[in-house]
Amino acid sequence: MIAASELTKQYGDRTAVDGIDFTVRPGKVTGFLGPNGAGKSTTMRMILGLDRPTSGSVRVNGHPYTQSPAPLREVGALLEAHAIHPGRSAVDHLRWLAASNGISHARVRQILDQVGLEDVARTRAGKFSLGMRQRLGIASALIGDPPVVILDEPVNGLDSEGIRWVRRLCRQLADEGRTVFVSSHLMAEMSLMADQLIVIGQGRILADASMSDFMTDHAPSYVRVRTPEPGDARQALARAGHDGAMVGDELRVAGLDASAVGDVLFAARVRVHELTAVQSSLEEAFMALTADSVEYHAHMERSVAPALEGAF
Repeated sequence: MIAASELTKQYGDRTAVDGIDFTVRPGKVTGFLGPNGAGKSTTMRMILGLDRPTSGSVRVNGHPYTQSPAPLREVGALLEAHAIHPGRSAVDHLRWLAASNGISHARVRQILDQVGLEDVARTRAGKFSLGMRQRLGIASALIGDPPVVILDEPVNGLDSEGIRWVRRLCRQLADEGRTVFVSSHLMAEMSLMADQLIVIGQGRILADASMSDFMTDHAPSYVRVRTPEPGDARQALARAGHDGAMVGDELRVAGLDASAVGDVLFAARVRVHELTAVQSSLEEAFMALTADSVEYHAHMERSVAPALEGAF
């Protein structure tokens, strides 16, 4: 288990993490989400003792991680896949880690096979693709068979098969009763992987809830209506006590299911070309929740857009 209490980190006048409290429990995959600059990496570094909190505390299994006599046997972490000596082979890198924590060479071979790198075990890491380095980084995290696993962007650089493998791996680790803490910018993948979500923005916790509760609170469902008579449709809904909002060429109706919307419009003799129940995605919910916490916004100048349209 990972438990943070009033965890704060300041760099001069800048507060990167602002008095946050959260608990990451075993048996679940907990997703850690936030825009760039939100404080995710700083939080993960403080969990691992790589950054010292300005105030507050974070404990792993009841004590600071830096007090663990065999760190790799307690927490396995992937924060940076490039943190591997390029001249060292995959097997030698893992043997070095194993020796530092009293782990057998048999475990090295086992973990190489588990992550799919057995055939390139003696290849130097400097020749690895990004995806292969990710697999080696995950192998490094799992070498000590730890009860707590922390992965930062574990699917970065992986192909579709690799992404599915990471998803199954995280599920398996959680089902074994381990604490699994995963950060990723891939919302679609996180929606398939996580049981619990912690969302951070500008160093503060914005949400800490189960996936189902988060979607209920921040990703409301609605009915999409496409009709050649949108004005009449809105009037019919208003007479029935319901609002419809135009978004582009579609009318969105909340608070009613599709059959009820259809009945209202049928009774009003409004022609309907489409009637679809829609559940907002995790990405849409995340973007709405963190809209005021985004540090960097991209803008396209109006004069640039026409030039781009003719460039292809």
